[in-house]
Amino acid sequence: MSKVVVFDETGAPEVLHIVDEPALEPAAGEVRIRIEAIGLNRLDEMMRAGAYPRPFRLPHARLGCEGAGVVDAIGTGVEGLAPGDPVLVTAVPQMDLNGTCAEYTVVPASTVLPRPADLDATSAAALWVAYSTAYGALVEKSGMRPGDQILITAASSSVGLAAIQIARQIGAVPLAVTRHSAKKEALLAAGAAAAFATDQDDVATATRDHTNGAGADIILDSVMGPGLAKLATAARFGATVTTIGWLDPRPASMPMNAPLTIHRYMSFEHTLDPVVVRRIAAFLDAGLRSGALRPTIDTVFALDDIVEAHRYLEKADQFGKIVVTV
Repeated sequence: MSKVVVFDETGAPEVLHIVDEPALEPAAGEVRIRIEAIGLNRLDEMMRAGAYPRPFRLPHARLGCEGAGVVDAIGTGVEGLAPGDPVLVTAVPQMDLNGTCAEYTVVPASTVLPRPADLDATSAAALWVAYSTAYGALVEKSGMRPGDQILITAASSSVGLAAIQIARQIGAVPLAVTRHSAKKEALLAAGAAAAFATDQDDVATATRDHTNGAGADIILDSVMGPGLAKLATAARFGATVTTIGWLDPRPASMPMNAPLTIHRYMSFEHTLDPVVVRRIAAFLDAGLRSGALRPTIDTVFALDDIVEAHRYLEKADQFGKIVVTV
């Protein structure tokens, strides 16, 4: 049997509950994973709360779009994986059906990668979504180059911290934005070249001051909402603005300081493409080996405390990743 986190209706964290279900056998091309740790993501909160951008099944919906564990069984036709292999589950676009927030899950073998050798399960569970999102948005979509000034909003989130590290690995200059001035020192310690807090700084002015009047080459924005147009004034002439989240659910304002290249990035755009996944994996492996990349863990909860973990996720005040261990 497998403990599985499910919910029958959308709402507050209290709609989540744990049930016991048989561990399914993998079909052709599938693998069964014994989950050791799960990275919580904003998508989990959005689905549970009923704000998920795609239709999903109710009742008895599952959660969890990434995780780390060990291969428990393989279906026919699966090559390169064997029972006992430590792995990452990289993308579960139908997490309402086979999400990772469970003791066991069955997923396509194409969504599984070997776990980097120097990462334990907790750190591995914090890796893929944050770092693949930051890499995909900055490198694949925005074309980040050495020397570029990169303005990163929600910089204390797991994606924001990953973006700081990835920018530094490329040779770009990460400029961190946070809501709270109390986080500025921690962001500088995490590798930001400068940190601006919206409770005391005008971000556009601070960015231009730091860049000798030029402005940011790339803005990586997780917030959107009506503040997007003002944020875009921190960009240089001809810069790129790439949005990767919607922490502010209100309609986004259109930037008017043209010319700008504006991208709306969703990580499944690349994490379901095996060619790009190979590039992401190679980039992350290189960064982990050199020490340039290292997931930041904020808090670890046990699976039995999943409701409390979601309460903490809703506060949106963590520094790094929230992980649930099984």
